[in-house]
Amino acid sequence: MKFEIITLFPEMFSAIKEEGVIARAIKKSIISVREWQLRDFSSNKYKNVDDKSYGGGGGMVMQVKPIRSCIAKIKEQSPKTKVIYLSPQGQALNQSLVEKLASFDSITLLCGRYEGVDERIIENDIDYEVSIGDYVISGGELAAMVLIDSVSRRLPNVLGNEGSLKDSFTDNLLDYPHYTRPEIIDSQVVPEVLLSGNQAKIDAWRHEQSIKNTKQKRPDLITK
Repeated sequence: MKFEIITLFPEMFSAIKEEGVIARAIKKSIISVREWQLRDFSSNKYKNVDDKSYGGGGGMVMQVKPIRSCIAKIKEQSPKTKVIYLSPQGQALNQSLVEKLASFDSITLLCGRYEGVDERIIENDIDYEVSIGDYVISGGELAAMVLIDSVSRRLPNVLGNEGSLKDSFTDNLLDYPHYTRPEIIDSQVVPEVLLSGNQAKIDAWRHEQSIKNTKQKRPDLITK
């Protein structure tokens, strides 16, 4: 899968490209992550890509032409890319949407800054407007990293095992409890069933615990 990122701060993405799961997936050529500096598509000598908002008010708005020119350049190479604008006004990035995005061959992520982007970009150039939560952060770069990580985990051979198939939010259930050595620590004991070697009983216990966890911590998921 290709991730194309439209941003004013391309250097931020070294955080995921050089370490961890994403770095390994890039090395294996399972995914590619490429940044596009939006200022390269500015038509003025100062490389400005924003201007004051019509109607007044504080803050600047990212302009149509640089964004549209950058998207057009990306589409010359990836005509079927899906363009996503990271925005607190977008649909929630949940596991269901992650699964859908993981089925695409190419995703273009537009990272907003300032007061956001000109509405005409959202109306005419964006396929999905996506939010990582009901709060505001300084820009779309961090949100883009979250999306890249969550989507990449669902691609074959990225994790090297089937672990992601049992992650929290799969089938709208939270994960079950996990334990490791030592068996006893400070009088706290690993549940006996996990030591039994009976995989059927272990699987049943884990499913039961997933339901219990979900009811206690995220009951809203049970009703979905």
